[in-house]
Amino acid sequence: MDINYKTIDNGATAEYEINKSRFLTFVEPIADEATGIAFINKIKKQYWDARHNCSAYIIGHNTLQKADDDGEPSGTAGKPILEVIKKNELCDLVIVVTRYFGGIKLGAGGLIRAYGKAATLGLEKCDIVIRTLFIRIRIDIDYTLLGILENNFHKKNIFIEDKLFSDQVQLFILAKKEETDTLLQEITNWTAAACKITKLNETYKNMPI
Repeated sequence: MDINYKTIDNGATAEYEINKSRFLTFVEPIADEATGIAFINKIKKQYWDARHNCSAYIIGHNTLQKADDDGEPSGTAGKPILEVIKKNELCDLVIVVTRYFGGIKLGAGGLIRAYGKAATLGLEKCDIVIRTLFIRIRIDIDYTLLGILENNFHKKNIFIEDKLFSDQVQLFILAKKEETDTLLQEITNWTAAACKITKLNETYKNMPI
């Protein structure tokens, strides 16, 4: 399974109207199911006078996904919202589409198209990113090697997270997990093995596409 996946970096809203029915879209990045449910409930409370507040979310790199029609005919609201998320290969987000009924029925096909379009319009306003798994690494070196490593890290776009200075220098860097072994060998070569390398924790960061 791919350790990196697409998600959104920001929330967004959109509005769409068809046959006098008004659709409001709310998109939000989430970390777990609890925050997703809390966001859905927040929108339902804020737009309590709407006929429907339909929703869908995918969490944890496709490990959990749910859709809710909220009173619309089965499969005409939550599912098309979910399908838009899946079509865009996104995870860790929730979409709520609020409908103010305008008095004209859209039919099952019309509802599916309307909710799908509303979800799409919301996502179009979001910044899509790659959530990338990094390994945090500590490197202990003499001061004479600092410039060599900094220059090489700059060339390879390796992010230096922190630097600590005492009798030696401690560099804290982030390396993409799939590139870690190669990078550690390069660091060893650049310093002629005159370094101490310690793998620390794993962490995800959002990277632009």
